[in-house]
Amino acid sequence: MLQSRQSPRKIETLVENRRVYSADFAEMNIYETRKKADQVYLEFDFPIIASMISGKKIMHLENKATFDFLPGESVVLPAKKKMIIDFPEATIDSPTLCMALGIDSQKIQETIEAYQNATEIEDHFVMSSNLNLSPLHLNNNMQVQQLIDRLLQTFTSGHKSKDALLDLMIKELILRLLQTNARAALLDETSCLFDNNRMAFVLKYIRENYREDISVENLADKACMSSSHFYKTFKNTLGETPIEYLNRERLKQAKKLIRTSSSKLSEIAFSCGFNSSSYFNTQFKKQEGMTPSQFRKSFFD
Repeated sequence: MLQSRQSPRKIETLVENRRVYSADFAEMNIYETRKKADQVYLEFDFPIIASMISGKKIMHLENKATFDFLPGESVVLPAKKKMIIDFPEATIDSPTLCMALGIDSQKIQETIEAYQNATEIEDHFVMSSNLNLSPLHLNNNMQVQQLIDRLLQTFTSGHKSKDALLDLMIKELILRLLQTNARAALLDETSCLFDNNRMAFVLKYIRENYREDISVENLADKACMSSSHFYKTFKNTLGETPIEYLNRERLKQAKKLIRTSSSKLSEIAFSCGFNSSSYFNTQFKKQEGMTPSQFRKSFFD
């Protein structure tokens, strides 16, 4: 199923210590690096989802600006995509740990087909079975990171139902990545999907009118769909409800105002479309893990 990793350069033991955990349709590689190194080359024959566990890497990927790769972040890479990696902080006492998950192409394709049947996203706007897209750096996606953490725990466990559990989690992970990819296409004003897809039209409407009193029924009317069908299609496509997306857009604007103005928090809440300070506080803390006043204090202390 999954072929072995290609490595044209001999890897030193201290630079790369590799452990492999296999399942019926996936392979998890854990790389432990115990020595500083530069320009380490890696390439996989299959698409991978890499996630940092501890330490720091500096990633050099084709057609992408160099970036720091830190714990809590993930990278999606197509098959045969070259990686040049620096390990600036790795030591024997404080090694750099990274997970690389490879998934069987048939499993990816099955999930893509299920996603397409539940949404209005056309074939050429989603990933192929080889995740044939540009490298995707995910540095603020809690849903994906929580799934990867659960996959790591399950792969390394001796649970009797391990393969069944992994099957469910990997399908969900692929769906989350598809939704992330679709969101980017729906928001991209240079994409023909932006002008020709009802979900793209609704997202644009929300961004331009988030201050207004907006309901699911209003948005369904804009999409020329029944409320129930719109709600289901929106959630299947983007992985969140219309109101969750609306609140995120409102909170994004509220955070800008908290950072850049001295307006009262209640005034900011109402100016961003929240009709209740308590609801604003609840949603803010749910997303940011702190209250609006704590968020403001963190910038001005």
